[in-house]
Amino acid sequence: MTTNRSQQQIGLVLFFFYLLLYAGFVLLMAFDVERLQVLGPARINLAVWSGFGLIVLALVLALVYGWICRSKGAAVDGDTTAAGEGQE
Repeated sequence: MTTNRSQQQIGLVLFFFYLLLYAGFVLLMAFDVERLQVLGPARINLAVWSGFGLIVLALVLALVYGWICRSKGAAVDGDTTAAGEGQE
């Protein structure tokens, strides 16, 4: 499977979206620790919940990227097959 320019752009958009959220988390940890020391569900502080949330978000974004690229790749493959290209 080759990556084309649109797949690279989608990957970069998702990467910078995640990077923005991660930078916000790091800045919050550095400059507003009191906000993240509040206890959340199961008496675990919000810093831990936020960290877990970032990990889950990274996995979800990876799945979204794979789904988008697979559906775009299938559409491209379907178009070439329908046009008679790629057939023996």
